[in-house]
Amino acid sequence: MSDSSSTLLMSRVTFGRALRRLRKEADQLTLAEVATALGCDLSLVSRIENGKRVCSKAHFAQLMDIYEVPAAQRDELAELHAATRERRPPWWSTYSDVISAQYERFLGFEAAASTVYEFQVGILPGLLQTEAYAQAVTGVGFTSLGPDQIEALVEVRGLRQRHCLLEAATPLECRYVITQAALDFQVGGEHTHKEQLDHLLEISAHASVDLRVVPYAKGEEAAQIGAFMILQFADEDVPDVAFGESVAGSLTMDDPRDLRRLHRLFRSLTDAALSPDESRDIIARTRNKDD
Repeated sequence: MSDSSSTLLMSRVTFGRALRRLRKEADQLTLAEVATALGCDLSLVSRIENGKRVCSKAHFAQLMDIYEVPAAQRDELAELHAATRERRPPWWSTYSDVISAQYERFLGFEAAASTVYEFQVGILPGLLQTEAYAQAVTGVGFTSLGPDQIEALVEVRGLRQRHCLLEAATPLECRYVITQAALDFQVGGEHTHKEQLDHLLEISAHASVDLRVVPYAKGEEAAQIGAFMILQFADEDVPDVAFGESVAGSLTMDDPRDLRRLHRLFRSLTDAALSPDESRDIIARTRNKDD
């Protein structure tokens, strides 16, 4: 994906991973020891390594000395460090009044990802939703917000679809598994429901979309699993990141053990699901059964 904001985020993540690797190579220094050497809080060092905070020029110079980085490698890291400090607003910056910090970080990861693996139980993936469907689920999910704020979030979802899938030079590779129940639930009323199913039939034919449905007959395979998403990046130096959904909100997961488990789980769900063609057939039957 070619977006200035995604490039910035990936630069920060890649730079942070490089610093973490240098720290561990430097006599296995702890975060606390590095923080003491820099004269700053431990949390600042942690956030820099996680790509959540920009590293100042002064701290960069200190870190290069602490880790005894050779001159040639310093030059390479200096270029990457400079890339982390660019100030170009992302497309979603105009929606800052309704986007949380967590959602903004997710948008940056999504914009930079090459592949998404997503499982949904009761609703459809955001990048596949029609405007009316998105309006209905957002209205329920954010009841404390006013109509204008809900409308803005729906606009953000629509822009995500355009930037990541519909109008992208290199579309996001979308691998989706949903339950049959997500097809049957009438979200936004009968008309919106049918419109959404028509849209699913159309967008599931997109070259970069692989949509599979777990049928009711395989309910035990999916009924007890919560929704989750894994984002994968073309740059092998950038680790996968996952997001899980619960009543408490979205949970970000980047621990390698969690990611291995989620990848295994997604493979199992894919095995339980119908093929893309069979899934399109069941979408069409669901769409036509009330006619």
